[in-house]
Amino acid sequence: MQDSLLTLDRRDIPQKWYNVQADLPTPLDPPLHPGTMEPITMADMERIFPANLLEQEMSVQRWFDIPEEVLDVLSLWRPTPLIRARRLEKVLGTPAQIWYKYEGVSPAGSHKTNTSVAQAWFNKQAGIKRLATETGAGQWGCALAFACQTFGLECQVYMVRVSYNQKPYRRSMMQLWDAKVDASPSELTEFGRKIRAEHPDTNGSLGIAISEAVEDALTHPDTKYALGSVLNHVALHQTVIGLETKEAFKRAGIKPDILIGCAGGGSNFAGFVFPFAADKIAGEADYRIIAVEPAACPTLTQGEYRYDFGDTAGSTPLMKMHTLGHDFMPPGIHAGGLRYHGMSQLVSSLYNDNVIEATAVQQNAVFEAAVMFSRSEGIIPAPESSHAIRTAIDEALRAKENNEPKVIAFCLSGHGFLDLASYDAYLAGKLEDIDPAMATKSDE
Repeated sequence: MQDSLLTLDRRDIPQKWYNVQADLPTPLDPPLHPGTMEPITMADMERIFPANLLEQEMSVQRWFDIPEEVLDVLSLWRPTPLIRARRLEKVLGTPAQIWYKYEGVSPAGSHKTNTSVAQAWFNKQAGIKRLATETGAGQWGCALAFACQTFGLECQVYMVRVSYNQKPYRRSMMQLWDAKVDASPSELTEFGRKIRAEHPDTNGSLGIAISEAVEDALTHPDTKYALGSVLNHVALHQTVIGLETKEAFKRAGIKPDILIGCAGGGSNFAGFVFPFAADKIAGEADYRIIAVEPAACPTLTQGEYRYDFGDTAGSTPLMKMHTLGHDFMPPGIHAGGLRYHGMSQLVSSLYNDNVIEATAVQQNAVFEAAVMFSRSEGIIPAPESSHAIRTAIDEALRAKENNEPKVIAFCLSGHGFLDLASYDAYLAGKLEDIDPAMATKSDE
């Protein structure tokens, strides 16, 4: 019987990150300055990011060496396992193989630590003392808190209010790693106070929290901003996921047909699929690559492909991306990490060029899939990651209907041990399926 667990040795941790910018069918349009609307310069960007990360952000160099100090920390949990979901296959009665790359084994419980460690190290090398950031469901805040504590940096986290209230133990995790955590919108920033005055009952959003974190970075000495998704250097750092997956499949003689990841800002999806997308772009493979987003925040499937701000206040550079509009206020779904109005410009570009496809799913169907996965495979998945599970199940059932022995692989980007309140709501029948039309504009 074929192995159900494909493992690599620590010596097999990728030594380089892959930069898909080198192989894009259509080069990216440049980010624009929020004031002049002209292409932004490196000097402008250095107000919020260190130069060493900006070099990665703006480069079309195909490979970047991973520093030894970063590899040393990554080796605490990498390589992560690639597991065949045989029990789920049996429940579904499908001829398809279902594989998942499990990123929940990291210290913070998700893929986010792959980039937080790198970002903290590069900021440390640049002489930065403190990082400010936002977090949606808390995975990114936890990951950055861990990385800052590892490298001796201070960490300020603005946590989207609905998740701050829904997920108190993610706050505890951040505080355990010595981060300061405040609900966003907060009273700590001018923009936060403005939003609270205008919308005292707001759930908050990633766009608002980003605005607060950027303002924090601009108004505090020795402080830079760190982002857990969307940006090119974040996607770059995450490619360790796909590179490991690709190598494990190669050694086992397995060729995946379908690759799936949940997508909010795009980081775990990018990290998982970009090394495979390179082969598809080169004409060497014909994978189906599927991004799965919440129906309540359908950025790729319903958003416009245009320039937009990355935050609600309009203080960040504008990027060409699929967007629902920077003033879009997503409903308070339980997959807080996917409640973002925009999408990575790299993911957006590949979607626009039909290298990848996208689908949107409702949260009750997502939790149904999560419960099925948990009861068959024994892992409680994060609500965000469960979007990928939903589509993997749908594709496996389609393979059953067509009697096709497909190989389906998805990124299980994090565990859901701190999301049990969400599962309580689902099991009690209290979750609503939400149309994006129920969302509001932040200025209404």
